[in-house]
Amino acid sequence: MYAYIRGPLAEVGEDQVVVEAGGVGYCVYTTGQTLDALPQTGETVKLYTYLQVREDAMVLYGFLTKDELMVFKLLIGVSGIGPKGALGVLSVMTTDDLRFAVIGDDVKAISRAPGIGAKTAQRVILELKDKLSLEDAFENRLAETAAKEAGNTVVKGAKQEAVQALVALGYSSSEALKAVSGVEVSDETDTEEILKAALKQMAFL
Repeated sequence: MYAYIRGPLAEVGEDQVVVEAGGVGYCVYTTGQTLDALPQTGETVKLYTYLQVREDAMVLYGFLTKDELMVFKLLIGVSGIGPKGALGVLSVMTTDDLRFAVIGDDVKAISRAPGIGAKTAQRVILELKDKLSLEDAFENRLAETAAKEAGNTVVKGAKQEAVQALVALGYSSSEALKAVSGVEVSDETDTEEILKAALKQMAFL
């Protein structure tokens, strides 16, 4: 029904905000990730929304990015997870962190969310594994680096090879992606150098 809401940020609460649009203050529930990235009160904000219609109420949820909204919708589609649980997951981890965890079977990372136990985390992994892309996670995590590298495909290829090497060594995809993403590289950096730097980071994870 509502694609997004745009207007001055009127109030910020613990898990919700009020956005004024057309003289009406809309109460919008959101995640910790969105709350941390909001502009100052009084400034204009645009939230992509999802309207939940219940028998006793209509509840509006909003997110700063379409990606977060998309992942929120996927989460509430998982058996046993409602909007509150989905907000909990996306409050303790970014959408890309969730992608890494799902692809890497990282039950522990997902179960850190409030109200999400190990069994529910396993269900999230099972039901979302074919809906969340490893390529999307990798590209999103390296977006800033890729911009600095002006789309250098050689560097991207070297990082992907390093991830594959770490997985072959027994690390999970989640651990490998996080470690490689944290390595600073240049056009001259090869896969072996990236791998060595990533392994050093692994020792501190």
